[in-house]
This record gives sequence, C-alpha cells and structure tokens, in this order.
Amino acid sequence: MKLGDTMIGELVAKVTESKNPGYAVGDVIVANVGWRTHTILGESFFQQSMPKIRKVDPSINLPSSTAVGILGMPGATSYYGFLNICSPKPGETLVVTGAAGAVGSAVGQIAKIKGCRVVGFAGSDDKVAYLKSIGFDEAINYKTVTSLSDAVKKACPNGVDMFFDNVGGEFFEVVLSQMNTFGRVSVCGCISQYNLEEPPKARPVSSLILFHQLKVEGFLVWRWNIEEWAASFKEIAQWIQEGKLKYEETVTEGFDKMFDAFLGLFKGENLGKAVVKV
Repeated sequence: MKLGDTMIGELVAKVTESKNPGYAVGDVIVANVGWRTHTILGESFFQQSMPKIRKVDPSINLPSSTAVGILGMPGATSYYGFLNICSPKPGETLVVTGAAGAVGSAVGQIAKIKGCRVVGFAGSDDKVAYLKSIGFDEAINYKTVTSLSDAVKKACPNGVDMFFDNVGGEFFEVVLSQMNTFGRVSVCGCISQYNLEEPPKARPVSSLILFHQLKVEGFLVWRWNIEEWAASFKEIAQWIQEGKLKYEETVTEGFDKMFDAFLGLFKGENLGKAVVKV
C-alpha cells in the first residue's frame, strides 16, 4: 500500500440506494471496500474476477457483526482450513496457535465437535481461561513457559496429529518436531513474522517434514468460492444455536478508533474477532 490508499478491510453495511437489480434497498451486505463509513459501488466493482461483495443470509438469526467474524471470512477460514486440510479423525490430537483469536478459537471447537483432543496456545492467562471455558482440553500461556518444546510435550504426551498454525516462527519448528507420522499441518498465518525488519534465518524443518512424512499446506480462504462459504455458515450457525460452538467479539466503538483496534491485533489485545462499530 502507498500513502493515500484506503486501508483494506471488510465491512457490514445496509444498502440505502440501488440501481442494481441484484441488490435491494435494505439488503445487508459484506463488502471488501476498506475502511469507510459510506461507499458507492459502480458497475466495474461487480465485474472483478474475485468477488468482493456478498449478501448476508437473512434466515440466520445472529447479530450482523458475525458476518465479518464467525459467519464471515474467519469462520470460513476455520471451517475449510481445518476440515479440508487436517482431515480430522476422532481421538486425534490437534495443536492450535493463536488459539484465542477468531479463527483459532473456532478451529479448536470444530475439532472438539469432531471428537478430537485440542491443545491451544495463547498470550495471556485470561485467554487461557477463555479457551478452557469453551472446551479446549489444554490451554497454555506461551509467554509464561520456560520451554515451548517441554510445554508441547507435556500437553501432548502421545504426540501431535494435526497442527493449525496462525503464528509461524519458533512455534512452527517446535510443534513440527513433535508431530506423529503422517501428521497434517494447516498453515493459516505467521503473525510473528509480519513486522520483522529483517527476514529470519532459515529453520531446519525439511527433515522433520520428510522423516515424519507430514502433509504441510498453506492456504488462502479465497480458494473456496462464496457459494461454498454459505454452506459452511449454515452448519456453523447450527452449531452455535445448539450450544456446541461459542464465539467472542472485541468491539471498539467509533470510526476514529479503527487504527487503535488494528494495532491491538499485533499486541494480542483482542479476544475472538476484533470489530469496530461505526
């Protein structure tokens, strides 16, 4: 991005005027148009190859904010990034990093629904308590352990079958070293590395992948189309209504506070999805 660009991001909005037959006044939509309070979408916007707008399903009776959270990109990321890449089996052990975020917390709960044992790492005691309250079998504050390797080994005495990684860096190497043969790794993010001033030195993980015969796959949620997202939202909403899946939102009030909310993501200040209410 360059100076003067609109900051990227999704918003939930209501259509107030429309000349497009596909969108009526009053429709609630999610649009990837950046940080703004109002916008006009011209014909060229709808002709882009990657869809940047979708309607919110009015039959799902949940707050509109969920359309950028558990029933939005983070929800689809959790659902497909875990189920399609990790292919969970009952009784297997999953490790999730960034576990108290919007994606990590949903991944852990979906794994529990599928009969797995779930271990989550987060960055505060409050987040650890939250993870335990939503059903994680083990939750660990990585900032207070003396050895990440020992912490993983203690929490996963029978090894790790699946790893959903949001953090990267040292975590990635440590967990890979304790994975079982034919383990599956879903690489969703690497937030520990996004703001590094210098690239990290290469870590020797190739031999771990080879000799443990691991499947390691990175993904962007856009590989699954919007129609597939809708199917995942139906099932996620059902789990929520049945009490099998819980979600949290950290809500910041005011458009002028958006930058503060954004920086908070890199400081671990949010629990669940970070949302700004305009």
